[in-house]
Amino acid sequence: MNLRPLGDRIIVRRHPEESKTAGGIVLPDTAKKKPQKGTVLAVGPGKLLKDGTRRGLQVKEGDTILFTAWAGDEFKDRAKDETILVMHEEDVLAVLE
Repeated sequence: MNLRPLGDRIIVRRHPEESKTAGGIVLPDTAKKKPQKGTVLAVGPGKLLKDGTRRGLQVKEGDTILFTAWAGDEFKDRAKDETILVMHEEDVLAVLE
């Protein structure tokens, strides 16, 4: 699936869920939290400002990011059997380096 985000939106692949705690306890599916870390797959051209110019995004393809718990909308890529997120740049909390 080829997606091209519009405006200040980005496409993110969420990192896999942890199945064990740091102490080695195996977590059931009901106790797992969705990770708030992911990899940016694509970025839009930037936010359109009132004067007609575009403000570029601060993230780029390949960045590993932290985002808010309720960020974006999830979509299922059936060809790759994975879930991707489409979110606004403002939902990104930080870029991990």
